[in-house]
Amino acid sequence: MAYTILPNATVDFGARQGLEGPFNFSGRVLYYDPVEGQYYDPLTDIYVEQEEMDMINQRFYQLLTQ
Repeated sequence: MAYTILPNATVDFGARQGLEGPFNFSGRVLYYDPVEGQYYDPLTDIYVEQEEMDMINQRFYQLLTQ
């Protein structure tokens, strides 16, 4: 069985009211907003588009399956 050590975020993000997370996607920290049904990026203050989340998830999956 193989494993991958993922890098830590350089900024300490804490819990935010109404959001789930924080989740670390290979160094990119995102929160999930269950009301909007989207991931929120606190560094840019915008919601991440579904196409971008698909790319992030694909890269994350590739890291886990190496």
